[in-house]
Amino acid sequence: MPAPDQGSSGRSSPPPGTFRLGSVAGIEITVAQSWFLIIGMIAILVAPQIQDVEPGLGGYAYGAGAAFAILLYLTVLLHEISHALAARAFEMPVTSINLHFLGGATEIEGEAATPWREFVIAVVGPLTSLAIGGVGLLALVAVPDGLLRYTIGGLAVANLVVGAFNLVPGLPLDGGRVLQAIVWRVSRRRSLGVVVAAWGGRVTALVAASYPLILLGLGDEPQIFDYLLAFLVGTFLWTGATQAMVVSKVKAKLPAIQARTLARPAIGVPADLPLSEGIRRANEANAGSLVVITSDGAPAGVVNESAVVSTPMERRPWVSCGDLARRLEPGLLLPADLAGEPLLHAMQRTPATEYVLLESSGSVYGVLVTRDVDEAFRTA
Repeated sequence: MPAPDQGSSGRSSPPPGTFRLGSVAGIEITVAQSWFLIIGMIAILVAPQIQDVEPGLGGYAYGAGAAFAILLYLTVLLHEISHALAARAFEMPVTSINLHFLGGATEIEGEAATPWREFVIAVVGPLTSLAIGGVGLLALVAVPDGLLRYTIGGLAVANLVVGAFNLVPGLPLDGGRVLQAIVWRVSRRRSLGVVVAAWGGRVTALVAASYPLILLGLGDEPQIFDYLLAFLVGTFLWTGATQAMVVSKVKAKLPAIQARTLARPAIGVPADLPLSEGIRRANEANAGSLVVITSDGAPAGVVNESAVVSTPMERRPWVSCGDLARRLEPGLLLPADLAGEPLLHAMQRTPATEYVLLESSGSVYGVLVTRDVDEAFRTA
């Protein structure tokens, strides 16, 4: 279906509004709080039908309905696990699987390297649901009438619907990713595949939102649940498709974000050097940043630009460069050749205003200022 802070134990903390259910093959399984709402809604909807097939249950039919809903979401979990295993087969890290109000989502780090991999990872989910539905229908041959037959039949039909719906060619559905992979393969442009699949998602969203009107046109009176479902599904699809477009546009700008080309020239200064002298040396060398170095020439800190600007001119001879420098933690030392998404991820891991760029030899190439990266991204 449509696609962390570390705790003291080293285990990822679940996102806000979710709780950890467990893990499968080392993949964290989380459940959104909204999941309980849909469990209750399904239980209320199917309870009357369960009472018809098992009249003696009485009020326990609602408990049976909740059990049916939980079994249904276990099949959704199998759908998501198939995505995760396919991604792992292509050596892509899988962060977690989250079950939520409208199904589930598998968090996969990075992007598929080829259209074929994108296709496989996307299509295995719907195929898993269709396979579960097919097996369920076959099992009905040997199951007598009653609650068990109703449960198996209901799960079979639900999975066939889920599988077919997810093959609709529009993001954020799996079928949208399938379409994206096909367009990418034909055009050799990943971004075009995203745009085409996202527009497919928007069209699907409009159709889903029009579901009550379609019922009226067929002579059927829509219920409150029909309007609610149409609104939720339409909003979900439209939002997901729009987000995919935005992310695609953002990623199109990433190749222009290169640490080496955005870096400011820097000079090394001892920590006890007066700030005024450091600025004079930087101006003389036409450098834009100051890096505090140790006696053996190793970078130890980077002078904060904002702190320099806020220091009055008359104070600068009495303030040392080391006083205004941030100690260089591992995350503030970056390879000069970083670019695009890896560069942004490195900056997000250790937020700062300046980073020292190093050559492969360990020598200082320059200083990367976050503000310069933001400006380059805006103008790309």
